[in-house]
Amino acid sequence: MSTSGDRKRRHQRILKLLRENPLLTDEALANALGVSLSTVRLDRALLGIPEFRERMRKMAEEATSRLRSLRYDEVVGELVELQPNKLALSVLQTTGDMAFRDTDLVADHHIYAQATSLAIAVVEADYVITASAHIRYKVPARVGDMLVARAKVGTHKQNKYIVSVRTKVEGKEIFIGRFIVAALENYP
Repeated sequence: MSTSGDRKRRHQRILKLLRENPLLTDEALANALGVSLSTVRLDRALLGIPEFRERMRKMAEEATSRLRSLRYDEVVGELVELQPNKLALSVLQTTGDMAFRDTDLVADHHIYAQATSLAIAVVEADYVITASAHIRYKVPARVGDMLVARAKVGTHKQNKYIVSVRTKVEGKEIFIGRFIVAALENYP
């Protein structure tokens, strides 16, 4: 039986975990906290936190309302967080049609496309292009993996921005990209 002090600490941990990673499922929260799935669901309800799909939908709506450099359908993956000229987050659920030949390995161009579209999306300008990229694939992604890409804007001079993108699967980093993106002025 849990005491009210235990429950309060668990609630604080849930809030902290979801601040760090708003894409955690109830199952992941239960594993992280060492409690049952029903306990997490009850705690989440008591805290007024919506379930995973609803949290993701709300985040996506808010993020896409800030999107300026791309149309929503041009972003590879689902944009779930956007703070223009600061950071962005997208998720991509991999499927069999993304596989390389007759394997369960996700073709690298899907991972790159998610990263470069996120690097462009994070810059607040009407027209943005990738000027250069330095990328490294650390571990292959597999069909069924959920790719979580996080972009962070570093320095910028004039119309050029340095954007780093890190892609993870279940917390393990699989891709790192450093992009220089340029905001085109007076275009078209």
